Formats: sequence, structure tokens, C-alpha cells
Amino acid sequence: MRRPVESAQDCAQAYQDQLRQCGMTASMSRRGNCYDNAPMERFWGILKNDLAHHRRVETREQARREISEDIERCSNRQRRHSRLGNRSPVAFVQQWARQQLAA
Repeated sequence: MRRPVESAQDCAQAYQDQLRQCGMTASMSRRGNCYDNAPMERFWGILKNDLAHHRRVETREQARREISEDIERCSNRQRRHSRLGNRSPVAFVQQWARQQLAA
């Protein structure tokens, strides 16, 4: 079940319009399909394993900083994603940008 803020944000017309302009679609789970949110559940599981279960932070700011660094370092630059042709998100975007320039 989604938190009310998420549902309200996903359904807001301005939010939907902005996503459409960027060629994106909001994640809206279909009824009865437990796999719709699987990619995000996997992401949070990896993040928790990498950070929450192995490090101790003293402040929220330290937690924010470490989470941001981990996402940028591991998830975006190193971790390969089968959905992206076994490339990291950064490599995928770089290749996409080169293709756009060549077109």
C-alpha cells in the first residue's frame, strides 16, 4: 500500500505533465500485480544491505550524505543493470547521449 503523499504526488496533473515532457511514466502499480514495485524494492534492499546494516550514523545529515554517495558511486556508476543491457545507469545515459548527438 502506498503512503497518501506518494499517491497524491503521482496523480497530480503537474507532476504527470512534467514526466510526460521528459518521456517518463509514473510508477503506478496495477491491482493484483505484486511485481510492479519489484525494482524499487530491490534497490532499497541493496541500499539497506550496503549501508544500514553495516554502518552506524550519528545524524540525519550524515545518513543523507552517505546514502547519496552510495547511490552515486555504486548504483549509478558501478552496479550493472540487466534492464540496461548490463551497463551502469551512467554508461547507459552516456551512450544514449552519444546516439542523440549522432542523430
